[in-house]
Amino acid sequence: MTTSNGLLLIDKARGLTSHDVVARVRVVMNERRVGHAGTLDPMATGLLVLGVGPSTRLLRFAQSETKRYQGVVTLGVATDSLDADGQVVDRREVPPLSVEHVNLEASGMLGSQSQTPPMVSAIKVKGKRLHALAREGIVVERVPRAITVDAFSLLSTSRSDEWTFDVTCSVGTYVRVLLSDLAERLGTLGHLSALRRLMSGSHRIEDALTLDELEERVAQDVVVLEEPRAFVAQLEQIVVNAEDESRLRKGQRVTLDGPRSDEIAALSEAGSLVAVLERRGDSWQPSIVLPAVEDAERG
Repeated sequence: MTTSNGLLLIDKARGLTSHDVVARVRVVMNERRVGHAGTLDPMATGLLVLGVGPSTRLLRFAQSETKRYQGVVTLGVATDSLDADGQVVDRREVPPLSVEHVNLEASGMLGSQSQTPPMVSAIKVKGKRLHALAREGIVVERVPRAITVDAFSLLSTSRSDEWTFDVTCSVGTYVRVLLSDLAERLGTLGHLSALRRLMSGSHRIEDALTLDELEERVAQDVVVLEEPRAFVAQLEQIVVNAEDESRLRKGQRVTLDGPRSDEIAALSEAGSLVAVLERRGDSWQPSIVLPAVEDAERG
């Protein structure tokens, strides 16, 4: 049996959880080792980055990537979850708004800042998910997290209470919180009514497959995975000789000349990812070792 190994980009449909996508990919790819980076809520659509096979060990690199989203915010109505899946908890009149004024307020939300996660979220507090506590009517203190908003702009629609938005932000940013906060700045309430992830780091929605497309291509024996090295494109890369490759495959340290970073990607002479290395004084210790291509194919 062939073992799949690499990066997979999926265009998630609305209504599916990220776990639903992983479960479907496991069946289609006939590979139990499948994981995802950057959870998308069921109401959201768009880019979901997955690791398949041994590449699941590289998912942390995709977790830390900058994300870009587009969507719709509905003003004048607040929900308990801050999105369209929640229950309406309050309403407020929407004042007359110009595109210039809305974007002026949005520009004031750029840069590094602290954001308090919503109660309806997957974060765990003392071993229990916040959304589970919220369903029980329990509200607990949440620790603010550092986020960065790099770009944030909005456009009006044919409805005075609906605006489209485009935001680029750091990992860990809750877009629904950002929009709720913007609505407050505009003198009203608001909730996220549509969300689509377009980008995660260098990965783009244009390169993603729907689950149906994935199934069709796998059935036709078409390659659907990017090589594992696609996970670590942001790392400094160095090609190692056959002797050092052999040592790294065994988890042994090597001495290398040239690297300036403290974490690098070691590539074989054929260009495949051998390992992720961390500096240890004058030598380099593999922290993640990938199987050789022939080993992966043997399964």
